[in-house]
Amino acid sequence: MTQQWLRKVRLVVGNGSDGIDCSDMRIRFMVRTQDSQTPWHADITITNLSNATANKIRKEYHEVYLEAGYQGNSAEIFRGEILQVRGPGRESPTDTYLNILASASQQAHSYAVVNKTLAAGHTFRDQVDACLEALKPYGVTAGYITDLGSTKMPRGRAMFGMARNQLRSICMSVGAACFIDGKKLNIVKYGESLPGNTTVINSETGMIGMPIQTIEGVEARCLLNPRLKVTSLVKIDEASIQKAKLAVDQVTGTAIASNGAYGNSLQQNMLDFNIDPDGTYKILQVTHIGDTRGTEFYTDVLCRSYAHGTSPAAGARGLGDPSGSN
Repeated sequence: MTQQWLRKVRLVVGNGSDGIDCSDMRIRFMVRTQDSQTPWHADITITNLSNATANKIRKEYHEVYLEAGYQGNSAEIFRGEILQVRGPGRESPTDTYLNILASASQQAHSYAVVNKTLAAGHTFRDQVDACLEALKPYGVTAGYITDLGSTKMPRGRAMFGMARNQLRSICMSVGAACFIDGKKLNIVKYGESLPGNTTVINSETGMIGMPIQTIEGVEARCLLNPRLKVTSLVKIDEASIQKAKLAVDQVTGTAIASNGAYGNSLQQNMLDFNIDPDGTYKILQVTHIGDTRGTEFYTDVLCRSYAHGTSPAAGARGLGDPSGSN
């Protein structure tokens, strides 16, 4: 296990190879990622930049790159396009700030259009490749693409429309989630995970507090770890998970009371659905929160049982499989 000692944060704001490295300043950030098509976003605040530098960022630069972690275990956690710059403003008599709101591949999400006809005999992968052609001008290339099967379509298909809508249709057909991570399009089936090692979350690897069971899944917090990726696997000991308690109205409400013991067991089964018998969980959402001059420097994950699939509550939010299966 890599020792989590000495924080490391690198922040570059710029356009391609031209940019300003703000790593030595005080940086506060919140990065949220999830296994859905909704573009990932970051909220970054830089303290005490000079007015000249702040104005240059506000007027000239359009991209942001953020790397975080610890010495020996740091990696990119966000790469995206600037949506809004606030400031320079003042938060105290001595400190000024510049706030950046950024989104990952927002241009590709909003403007990439597919316009291609595929002949009879094409496959789902051919459809994905057509979408990738539309995404390429925006810098998005293929990342991990799961095996989409060898089914050949009996008829040709005219693909026209937003690339995001075409990808959504493909993923619904094959039972997969698609998302863009660092300019890479990933498609992962609901019953599978990103390739790579399973990350163990416990007190020895940086877990903070105790994991909590919720109606959406299991929530855990640990020291900031860039290896925790959406759709990757984590290992959490069941004994360390704080079980959720049913609310009084869930137990005594009219609908539940009319069903008697069956209603109560139904509610309990919905909670038990989130606990994995082997302690293996698939990450649905990752939130990195950090402050290079403060105490916050951790990662929150929302994960679901790898054996049981997505909870109905998480599926309703567009996380994991909306049907609630693997």
